[in-house]
Amino acid sequence: MPAPAERMRMMRERRRKRGLRELRLAVPDPRLRSVRKRVAAQAVRIDQGAEDEALSWIEAVSEFDTRDPSKQ
Repeated sequence: MPAPAERMRMMRERRRKRGLRELRLAVPDPRLRSVRKRVAAQAVRIDQGAEDEALSWIEAVSEFDTRDPSKQ
């Protein structure tokens, strides 16, 4: 069996042949109290009118999605 680094290289190569590319994201860690406090403070400042408008828009445009979820 190839070494782990070689297996990863082979996996990336297979994915690239399928038109895929690895993407890594760094996101805030919700387990940290400082992150939870910052998120809570931002949630308090949400403009409910803007939030409702955004959700209405998402619902409206989702009606145009003609893909059949059962075939995915």
